[in-house]
Amino acid sequence: MPVASYDVLSIGNAIVDVMRRCDDALLTELGAHKGHMTLMPSSEAVRAIEKRLRPGVEVAGGGATNLAVGVAYLGGKAAYIGRVAEDEYGRIFRHDLKTAGISFTAPATTVPGKETARSLILITPDGKRTMFTYLGCAADIDAQLIDAAAIGNSRIVFAEGFLMDRPNAKAALLQATKMAAAAHKVVALSLSDAQCVRRHRAAFLGLVQGGLGVLFANELEIKALYDTDNLDHAMQSLGHDAQIAVITRSERGSLILSGGKTLAVPAQKVSKVVDVTGAGEFYAAGFLYGLARGMDLGACARLGAFAAAEVVGVMGARPESKLGQLAKMRGLLK
Repeated sequence: MPVASYDVLSIGNAIVDVMRRCDDALLTELGAHKGHMTLMPSSEAVRAIEKRLRPGVEVAGGGATNLAVGVAYLGGKAAYIGRVAEDEYGRIFRHDLKTAGISFTAPATTVPGKETARSLILITPDGKRTMFTYLGCAADIDAQLIDAAAIGNSRIVFAEGFLMDRPNAKAALLQATKMAAAAHKVVALSLSDAQCVRRHRAAFLGLVQGGLGVLFANELEIKALYDTDNLDHAMQSLGHDAQIAVITRSERGSLILSGGKTLAVPAQKVSKVVDVTGAGEFYAAGFLYGLARGMDLGACARLGAFAAAEVVGVMGARPESKLGQLAKMRGLLK
């Protein structure tokens, strides 16, 4: 069997993160709930808020994108499937992935009026992010965009749960997981958001109970998945249903459920949290890269915790240090 070219193929909404700093007063004025994401009806609605803020950073984003970047920053090889337009933000997205060394070959959409998605991320002094997102053509990802050759050429295929929110994107997610399973690839999925889980609970449960390889979620998302307020009950059900489940708990570390056992791995200490953008995705990137290299689950989780700690110390999901070299110096990678 030929050696896979990619450690991880990541599939998701192609979004440009437009990061700006703000104070809590602005969030109150906008009626926004800190830490939540609001879908916006148009790019103009996002721009109206952006005009009130000082310049910041624009970078390729979205959960699946940040995960692919995390894998590449750790020294792995990653590919990406998503949809952008031939516009300014689409060019920013492509350039950023190319700079990170990520393969992204999907053609740009040519539908008139369709724009590349963008998410205005307002970062408060406590490092929390509140998002205003216009999905644009990111939601136009469909089953035809799923590349069978890329799946066959990857060790792990990852998809973000937000794809469930649009019929075409949901079809793409299900098509990718089906093709990956048929090719005997590890299939990984993030639940992305508790509200998203509630909207598509049956579909998510079907994937988890149908042999999904790795599930990433936080405690709220797991409770939503099993429609309960009792975390212990949700964890028991998850342990029965999932092959490998990773529950991230911010500063309390993570729990890895597999084979009827639960492994607790502490978070790495962080001197100062600047911005939590990308923390969950970089954790998943470290975990999956470790898995692709044949590391045990504890080592995968420790590599994930390391990557997450590095990304929260900078604004945006682009750590300044070379994560692969630093991980080797700390004995997390060989």
